[in-house]
Amino acid sequence: MNFIAPKSTELLLQEAKAGDLYLNLIEQINKDFNLANEGIDFPLSISPEELKIQLHEKIYRMIQYKFAEYLNLLYIIDVSENEIKQLDGSDLVVLAEQVAFLILKREWQKVWFRNYYK
Repeated sequence: MNFIAPKSTELLLQEAKAGDLYLNLIEQINKDFNLANEGIDFPLSISPEELKIQLHEKIYRMIQYKFAEYLNLLYIIDVSENEIKQLDGSDLVVLAEQVAFLILKREWQKVWFRNYYK
C-alpha cells in the first residue's frame, strides 16, 4: 500500500479520524512544535475543525512576528522546500493556511508510515 497525501485539510483530518490515528497526529504536531521551541499543546480532545483553526492562527503569528522560528519549525517538521517555494506569499492569511496544510500533510505522513510499518 502506498501513501497518498490527501488534497485538503478536511480530507486529511477525516482520514486521520477514520483510521483511528487522529490522536497520534495531534501528538506528533505537539512533539515537533516543542522540538522547535514553539510550545504548543493541543489537547487530545481538540476537534479537527478547531485544530485546523488554531494551527492556522499559530502559523500566521509566526510568519508575522517570529519568522526565523517559523523557518526553523518548517525545517524540524521537514516540510518540502519545493512546496513552500510554490506558494504565493502575497496574502499572509492565505499563505498561513496553505503552510498549515503542508505541515499537517507532513505530520500525517509521519504518523501514517509509523502506523503502517510497525
